[in-house]
Amino acid sequence: MVFAMMVCATTGDSLLKRGMTEIGPVTLDHAGLFQAFRLAMTSPTIWLAILFLIGFMLSNMTVLSWADYSYVMPASAFGYVAVTLVGMTLLGETVSPRRWVGVALICVGVFLVGQTKPSTSAVAEAAQ
Repeated sequence: MVFAMMVCATTGDSLLKRGMTEIGPVTLDHAGLFQAFRLAMTSPTIWLAILFLIGFMLSNMTVLSWADYSYVMPASAFGYVAVTLVGMTLLGETVSPRRWVGVALICVGVFLVGQTKPSTSAVAEAAQ
């Protein structure tokens, strides 16, 4: 389910970026916000992104019912690595070396979190 979270979040965020790029820059006045909202609500790319982000939310809720929040959130952070790779390869973004160092630190953190037990509530109940 953590993998499903990562796939849904990465795909949804990437599609959202692509859809908003298709819409163009948003101005922060009343007319600009209304125009952006209208274009977003009629964009198939934005709607597909929303469906993937709903999938992320549902899988996130499921995993949170099984494991500690302090386990789930860092473990799902591996999605940041996937987002960086998708941004670079599919969206044509330039990723600086400093950003890659940050991605590497996230990977180390995910590895460390993965070495712990997903749920400590059963341990806490057994101690009582």
